[in-house]
Amino acid sequence: MKIITIVKTWTLDFPLRMAVALLAGMLLTFGAAAQTVRIAAAADLQYAMEDLARQYEKHSPAKLAVTYGSSGNFYAQIQNGAPFDLYFSADISYPQKLVEAGLAEKDSLYNYARGRIVLWVGKDFALDPALLEWKILEDSRVEKIAIANPEHAPYGAAAVAALKKAGEYDTVQAKFVYGENISQTAQFVQSGSAQVGIVALSLAISPAMRDGKRWEVPQEFYPPLNQAVVILKSSPNQTAAKAFLEFLKSDTGRATLARYGFTAAEVSAGAASNKP
Repeated sequence: MKIITIVKTWTLDFPLRMAVALLAGMLLTFGAAAQTVRIAAAADLQYAMEDLARQYEKHSPAKLAVTYGSSGNFYAQIQNGAPFDLYFSADISYPQKLVEAGLAEKDSLYNYARGRIVLWVGKDFALDPALLEWKILEDSRVEKIAIANPEHAPYGAAAVAALKKAGEYDTVQAKFVYGENISQTAQFVQSGSAQVGIVALSLAISPAMRDGKRWEVPQEFYPPLNQAVVILKSSPNQTAAKAFLEFLKSDTGRATLARYGFTAAEVSAGAASNKP
């Protein structure tokens, strides 16, 4: 996967000034070069993470290298030794399993947000999901419906759960085209390969998609998309990873996530999986 390094800007609140100062001091003390924090991030975080990194790197000696993909694929890669420092999953159960397997730091597990799904169409498509809601999927002009692969993408599992609860799954299943992750799913509907997509709200309100038409699926239709991050025990950059995690927990970090449609929602380490 492509690794993206991003440089960005933010206003430091006091706890972050202390964390960044501590990290900078340790790097200077040991004569180390600026560290690179390697992040495996669920694809729904693409725009939010770019914003977070843009703000964070402005005042930190560490650099962020972010790889985006499906949470389930990253989980399998990490089990096989993939060299990441932080793992941001769209399903809290994956980080929990890594903690249980002794592959991640238990005290670092943090439920950073709750995701949401929407029905999305391009601005020029004849139908409006805000008016038709689920019925748009049954229209003959909708030949393809893009969803993420529910086998390893939590947003795909949420889409399937919502469709089943709405009584639409059996009716429209033949129209499905599957994205490898939620970002690829969004690309299918943006490109016209599908007329409707069930995508992450965080992508639907991004600059690339905000001119489209959308309907937010009521959250009672699918299990909570509790999203969590964890620091991997194999990380050689744990001090830098912890500093970024502290930034994420700060008022600035939480406000940034909120701008991209992520609801703040902390759950216990024993919370249920997002899977239906």
